[in-house]
Amino acid sequence: MSVTEPPRVLVVEDDPQLLAMLRTLLADEGYAVDTAADGQRGLHLGLTREYDVIVLDRGLPAIEGLDLLGRLRGKGVGTPTLVLSALGNPADRVAGLDAGAEDYLGKPFDVDELLARLRALRRRHLDLARSLPLPGGRLELETRNVVRDNGNPVRLSERECALLATLAARPGHVFSRSQLLGLVFDAAESEVVVDTYVHYLRRKLGRKIVDTVRGRGYQLGSGR
Repeated sequence: MSVTEPPRVLVVEDDPQLLAMLRTLLADEGYAVDTAADGQRGLHLGLTREYDVIVLDRGLPAIEGLDLLGRLRGKGVGTPTLVLSALGNPADRVAGLDAGAEDYLGKPFDVDELLARLRALRRRHLDLARSLPLPGGRLELETRNVVRDNGNPVRLSERECALLATLAARPGHVFSRSQLLGLVFDAAESEVVVDTYVHYLRRKLGRKIVDTVRGRGYQLGSGR
């Protein structure tokens, strides 16, 4: 996203009064706010639009909040997410963080604390957005260079960079070819294009940069 655009936030909350309050609060803070009152709408927006941060309730109709988050993460959506929930005991917080949330805030909450946590999430997200760690180095997204701990930088094409960034953003996650086709390439293309660009990455960076998981797809490799 352009630095001149306001940060975009998706708020998924089924309490109409709280949803209206959050919309006004975040708009006053300079966010461009999208809202959803149920999990189905939240899932649709999360998959079809780009956001800087998501605020997510747990007790949602249609699709429960953590289920929604799991589906987003399963589709490769790594938008930093703060779970805002009345379920605030330690076990609930652990469940939220294990589901893929970056932060968890119990209701009732302090408005200033919520805003501060969202600012912190955005800062961390911007740091990650500029550079992603790789085994034995890092991927610099602005220059599309892979910088090794030893050796010269390796320049990637736009598509090579997008594919490697998708894998590096979720190390350990196995992406199917169809997921990578939808996330990185044109969905109208054949899944063979995914295999082709995996080959290109291996040719430039070594075979271990991407691992094949037989029958499932690809994941970031060990680099060794």
